[in-house]
Parts: sequence; C-alpha cells; structure tokens
Amino acid sequence: MRPTGADAPALGFRDGPVLGIETSCDETSAAVVDETGIRALAIASQDAHAAFGGVVPEIAAREHIRSLDAMVRHAMREAGVGRDEIAGVGVTAGPGLVGALLVGVNWAKAYAFARDLPLLGVHHMEGHLYGTALEHPAARPPFIGLLVSGGHTLLLEARAWGRYRLLGQTRDDAAGEAFDKVARRLGLAYPGGPEIQRAASGGDAARFRLPRPMLTGRDDPGDRSYYDMSFSGLKTAVARIAAEREADGTLEEAVPDLAAGFQEAVVDVLIAKTLRAVEQTGCRRVVLGGGVARNSRLRKSLSERLGSSGELYAPSPRLATDNAAMIAAVARHRLANGERSSWSLNAEAGLAFPGLVQDPA
Repeated sequence: MRPTGADAPALGFRDGPVLGIETSCDETSAAVVDETGIRALAIASQDAHAAFGGVVPEIAAREHIRSLDAMVRHAMREAGVGRDEIAGVGVTAGPGLVGALLVGVNWAKAYAFARDLPLLGVHHMEGHLYGTALEHPAARPPFIGLLVSGGHTLLLEARAWGRYRLLGQTRDDAAGEAFDKVARRLGLAYPGGPEIQRAASGGDAARFRLPRPMLTGRDDPGDRSYYDMSFSGLKTAVARIAAEREADGTLEEAVPDLAAGFQEAVVDVLIAKTLRAVEQTGCRRVVLGGGVARNSRLRKSLSERLGSSGELYAPSPRLATDNAAMIAAVARHRLANGERSSWSLNAEAGLAFPGLVQDPA
C-alpha cells in the first residue's frame, strides 16, 4: 500500500482536465477546467438556510454530503470527460465553515488517492481572483484585487499569480456580512446583497445621513487605516435609524431610502480605498472578486471613477458566487508548477492566504 500523510509521494501532473470541488459555505459545486477554460460547472445552492436568516453550519455540511456526488457526476457528464481523463483534483481547504470544508476535502482526498491523482488544497479567496480571469483573459497580474464576500473584504496588489501584497482589509464585518445583517434589520430576505440592491433601486440615497467609516482626508498612505475598512459602525447607524422609524411606524416606507443610503456608503468606501491603491501603486488594472462583486452599483461606479485610462474586470454572477471552476483553475496552475498537497491535507477555517505579504516594499 502507498504511504500516506506528509510522506505521501508527489504524484506527477500530466496536462489535462482538473476536477474542482467547492464546499466552503452553502454552495455545493464541482467543475472541470482545462487549458481551454471551463468545460463544465455545476452548482447546487442550499435553500434551507433562508428561514434562519443566515447559514446554519450543520445544515450546510449535511447538504454537501447529499449533493456532492451528484454535482461531480453532472460536471463530468457535461464536460464529456471520463474518470481516466482527469489529471488532478483541486479542493477548497479553507477558509470557511470547517464542517462544510471537511466534506469536500475528504471527498477530494478519497477520489485522488483511489485514482492516483495529484491533489491540491486551494484557498477560497485566491480562487475568486482566478475566477474573474477565467472569463477575462486580461484580468491577470499585475493588478489591484478587491475581494468582497460574506466573510472577507481584502484589498491587495497582485504582482504575479501566487505573489500578493496585502494593502488593506476590513477590521470587523466583511462587506457581504454587513449587507446580510442590514437586510435582516430592514426585514428583507436572505441573502441580503441582492435584496438590498433591489430595495435600493427605488430609494433616495441622500435622505439619511450615514457615515463613511475610515474614510477621511487626514489619512496618510503610510498608515494601515489608509487602506483598511470597517463596516460595523455603518451597520449600527442603519440599525439606529431603523429603530427610530420602527418606533413611529414609518420603517416600511423608509426601507428603500435606508437600503440605498447603506449601499451607497459601502460602495463609496470600497471605491475610495481601491482608488487609493491605484494611485499609490500606479497600477490601473482592477480585478473584482467575491459575491459582492455582483453589485451593479459597485461595478458601475468603480468603472466610472477609473475612467478610460483604467481597466476593470468583474466576474459574471455565476463566478462571483462560490463555485468550483475557480478552485479548479487555481489547482491547475499550481499543480502545473509542481505544487502538491499531501494525503494529510485538512480543512482549515482560518487558512492563511498563500503568497500574501504585508511588507510595504
């Protein structure tokens, strides 16, 4: 029997289709990616969480167990690829809900081990960078990356694939998390991002005075606050106004205006921080990734502010949400460069971003 664990042999990678597995939160996804791009992508979104106003980890893990085999079969069938044609396996190893991650990691390890395939554990947020590049060939380093999701908000400089400099990040709530929490306070459905955007379309963003946290003219490029973000105070400001309106019975009519004001405040902060990065680095290529990248107001405003001398690349809705195509793309690139994960690969809820440094150079 072959050795397992950290001493497992580094299996060779022959160029060919890579199977990707994604189970970090509440999407169960499998995909096949090769040198031509996405051959197939299957995603099963979990509806069971809506009644709870957020993702329930135990439910998410059980749903992944029920759905993953079917998603893999669907992706392989759609790609027209047989099991013997798969050249490697990539799987989200973190960050995410540890129980959900374990379903995908253990499935991928078993599949790769049984078929003598090289395995690669992938960082979920690096996947979002590669996801945009799958649809836009020009979305490649060097670029400024703005990753905005339910669990993370990161601003980074990508000097090359696998070489990233952290510029800023949220100090509390992620942008997507703030959208969800504000939507819940306003009585809107889960997930909150699309609901806030829908409500905001009929609202007056200027009606309520809302803060733009960590955004002042006194910020200095040498300070962490120059690029860092915070959305907790903004969320609290909306909740305070909502409570006042609820007390006098006018909350329902105020929801569109509150949604519009909140969305505008988040977008203003994200754009201002991104443009600071563009100015300081001299790199005018910007790549968006993550679920909040679907927000049309963010995309439109950032494109306008960058102007004709800038480049903005954003993923389509199916690649902005959690998906296995982006995981397979990362795995294919890293496997081709000789990287491998051992059979001791484990799920890590707080997995460190690979190649990410914080030095100012």
